[in-house]
Amino acid sequence: MSDIEYLRVTGLHAFYGESHILHGMDFSINRGECLSLLGRNGAGRTTTLRAIMGLTGRRTGSIMVNGTETIHWPPHRIARLGLGYCPEERGIYASLTCEENLLMPPVVASGGLSLDEIYHLFPNLKERRHSQGTRMSGGEQQMLALARILRTGARLLLLDEISEGLAPVIVERLAEVIALLKTRGYTILLVEQNFHFAASLADRMIVVEHGRAGLQLTQSELAEKKEALQELLGV
Repeated sequence: MSDIEYLRVTGLHAFYGESHILHGMDFSINRGECLSLLGRNGAGRTTTLRAIMGLTGRRTGSIMVNGTETIHWPPHRIARLGLGYCPEERGIYASLTCEENLLMPPVVASGGLSLDEIYHLFPNLKERRHSQGTRMSGGEQQMLALARILRTGARLLLLDEISEGLAPVIVERLAEVIALLKTRGYTILLVEQNFHFAASLADRMIVVEHGRAGLQLTQSELAEKKEALQELLGV
């Protein structure tokens, strides 16, 4: 992890129609860091990811990506700065095969993984490369959703609840892949309900409350602040 700031969110407000969801989010991520946004359902964590990608309604404040202000940019232009978004609903095209899904998104930057590299990371996908999206298990679809953005060349990954509802063996494999991506210099913003999954990967954690960044802690502070964290998360 370097000390070079990759993403800075300042005073971010976001709206869906008349609903005011984010109320001044503030945080930053350095290149090669994994930051996890924790919080209860409805706190604004997913909306934060969507706002960074330009997928919400009105946004105000500042979103700096690698020194470039993107608050008024459309999603396709933001993606070309090297951002990859893996939504909670995964967005798998049911009528396409696994491999066709992998090849669907455009390359946004150089350095994306080749199909061979992806199949080495996710052997399950190689086995299922000719299977339709609807015929893949939930775990395989989640692997596919993550693999798809790795092919595009994105270096800042926005991952939304990727461990939710999956078998422990799949969750473990996803954790191994994310840990490997960290060693390769990827920057990761992770929204997670699974505290243990997030804590094993994140360099820092922020508890989101009512559309704002609340308690912030590093890996080294986990033990001493665990009680306060569990109270905030209701776990």
